[in-house]
Amino acid sequence: MTRQSLLLLASALAPASISAFTPSASRAAVSRSTLTSTTTTARSMSVLDSFFPKKEYAAPCVMGEESIMSQKAHGTSETPVQKDLRWSCDNATADRICNFNRHYAEHAGYWLSTTFVAEGREEVAEKGEITFYDSNTGKALFVAPKGRDMESFLKESGSHGWPSFRDEEVVWDNVRCLGDGECVSVDGTHLGHNLPDGTGNRYCINLVSVAGRSKEE
Repeated sequence: MTRQSLLLLASALAPASISAFTPSASRAAVSRSTLTSTTTTARSMSVLDSFFPKKEYAAPCVMGEESIMSQKAHGTSETPVQKDLRWSCDNATADRICNFNRHYAEHAGYWLSTTFVAEGREEVAEKGEITFYDSNTGKALFVAPKGRDMESFLKESGSHGWPSFRDEEVVWDNVRCLGDGECVSVDGTHLGHNLPDGTGNRYCINLVSVAGRSKEE
């Protein structure tokens, strides 16, 4: 059985959940059931776990436990996303992806529809790099570009559809990788997935998950 088939099986077993772009007419009804669906969702995820052994990614990647994504006051996090996200990221989309989601992502190329590229180039020109903060907590999660220039970062991200970070660009004090490849913050924010390629770990991250403002601002 292929991985795609197993993912479809898990989706069939799981309760209705909020995807990044659930129509607003049905979103409220789905939201009401979200907080009561944790046990069933975890059971569905265990179906995948039984087929796929936990991965252990090489250092410097820091592995985390599934308990990081346990149910909290606001989905998998203690708080909703910040109100004033950077780069004109949509707040509602960010909150769904960060806090009520383990599988879905902003659509490919979403980051190109924001002000990120223009403002990012300006920030790199001024500071040499961009610090990406958790959209919930404001903790630093990624610093890029490192070991490459901004155009190389944008080119790789563009080829994959989402901002793509390398090991040296991750703030490992605040980021963990789970055994199924899910990339999360230590506070329970869903960030994206580790999708290694021929050159090493590649963290494919939702811009809306890392569009926060520093908690020190």
